[in-house]
Amino acid sequence: MAGNSFGKLFNITTYGESHGPALGGVIDGCPPGIELDMEAIQNELNRRKPGQSAIVTQRKEPDGVKFYSGIFEGKTTGTPIGFVIENTNQKSHDYSHIKDSYRPSHADYTYDKKYGIRDYRGGGRSSARETACRVVAGAIAKQVLKDVEIYAYVSSVGTIKLDKPYTDIDLSQIESNIVRCPDQQMAAKMEQYIKEVRSKGDTVGGIISCVIKNVPVGLGEPVFDKLHAELGKAMLSINAVKGFEYGSGFNGSTMYGSEHNDAFNADGSTKTNYSGGVQGGISNGMDIYFNVAFKPVATLIQKYETIDKKGDIVEMQGKGRHDPCVVPRAVPIVEAMAALVLADFYLINKIYS
Repeated sequence: MAGNSFGKLFNITTYGESHGPALGGVIDGCPPGIELDMEAIQNELNRRKPGQSAIVTQRKEPDGVKFYSGIFEGKTTGTPIGFVIENTNQKSHDYSHIKDSYRPSHADYTYDKKYGIRDYRGGGRSSARETACRVVAGAIAKQVLKDVEIYAYVSSVGTIKLDKPYTDIDLSQIESNIVRCPDQQMAAKMEQYIKEVRSKGDTVGGIISCVIKNVPVGLGEPVFDKLHAELGKAMLSINAVKGFEYGSGFNGSTMYGSEHNDAFNADGSTKTNYSGGVQGGISNGMDIYFNVAFKPVATLIQKYETIDKKGDIVEMQGKGRHDPCVVPRAVPIVEAMAALVLADFYLINKIYS
């Protein structure tokens, strides 16, 4: 299986399956001398881990990370950083019913057809549990970036949408509720809706918005390795993501150029920011902001028809512990992937500067 690594200079390779002994990764290219805040790294994992609230999967995993290399006396050495996150609460028998059948809109079918074998326990490598490794790498990338601030939050669940620009939102309130929506009234509505969906054995999708502040001018390459293109690739590599838009996004296609152009101030900043902090594939120093759309979780705790390995139509009903809505737990994953992209371009920029 190819495609287990992300990044050019700041590179993360992940390994492991949802119901294997452990997940882990190797981070290569991290600069030496970075004094790591281990508590901050673990806190990022705690934001992503299962079992943290009533509206997420009740799998209980501490998700404690252990580092085995690349760190000495609390600082990075410049050598590969190896780490492990042990799996401690697998219930593999919950997946015996899908051993020979495929969940609709899941990776079950495509993995089986591509490789001729699949780990059906929790989805194996296709499980969103793999993203715990990305969160570790992203937490370190954040500390490489230092002054850059990354804020992701839930802006919609199903049809319930927070219709406010990020400039009118108190981003310090993101962690004040279990939905991770920085508007308390909307968060309460979203939480109630997720609970209702869960009670029906169904699932629902949503949108995570992300804002990146204090990005230096000049990150990104102007042709194939555009900053927004790499951010898009990073977000679309996350499980269940179906869409990415930055700046004015699709709404920009309805505007006149005279409306959409970001007029300059004397210092090079812009009066508006429809560009979303990126022009010509390169950061311009303004806030980068984008939306990431997540589909509903494929595993339903209700009866539905599907096919088995023989091609026969069979009836199935999901079992086990699953998220009714993935977006609250995906907030730190979006932040982590954004940090990985920026750290990579930051190091590339240092080579050319």
